[in-house]
Amino acid sequence: MSIKKDGIMVILSSPSGAGKTTLVKLLSKNKKFYISISHTTRKPRPNEIANQDYYFVDQNKFEGLIKNEEFLEYAKVFKHFYGTTRTPVIERLEKGENVIFDIDWQGADQIKNKKLNYKLITFFILPPSKKVLFERLSNRDMKDKLIVEERMKEFSRDVLHWINYDYVIINDDLEECYAKINNLIEAEVNNGSKDYDKEFIRKHVDLLTT
Repeated sequence: MSIKKDGIMVILSSPSGAGKTTLVKLLSKNKKFYISISHTTRKPRPNEIANQDYYFVDQNKFEGLIKNEEFLEYAKVFKHFYGTTRTPVIERLEKGENVIFDIDWQGADQIKNKKLNYKLITFFILPPSKKVLFERLSNRDMKDKLIVEERMKEFSRDVLHWINYDYVIINDDLEECYAKINNLIEAEVNNGSKDYDKEFIRKHVDLLTT
């Protein structure tokens, strides 16, 4: 497989509120990555645009796609289904376009297990602290404290999946976080040196889970 011929796949995952969606949009804009648009059964948020942020479908439509084996990955998150259809992703990669995924750890595991013949780089994004995460979630879902509490409980479980990713990046400063991801992608593609301290990440995870 020639990386220069085929596109590469980059996955960004994170606990809810850690900022992965903003980072995905930055990579799409600055690096010309095609964002894989997921199907979901949840309702759009006020700032979301149908067929641009997500394909919003009902339960029956989603289950039909599962039955027809259309999904590259899918998962149930917070009572709603999310999934990535296979065909548009493979078509982009075969044209030499790079594809970026904004998906959770369940979807990331499924794509890894597919062992597709394209280079795959996975990133897990973490907040600098639980306090910052709570503030971000409260600002985003300020109308519903129960949603924030549910997200915080899920965080404690989600964070444990960091070990299954190639790289874990702490999103304290958005521009710095983006630069680290960008540099690691470049290093992976060009076989360059990688500035990455896994032991530092392990200690940070310990702080987040105590």
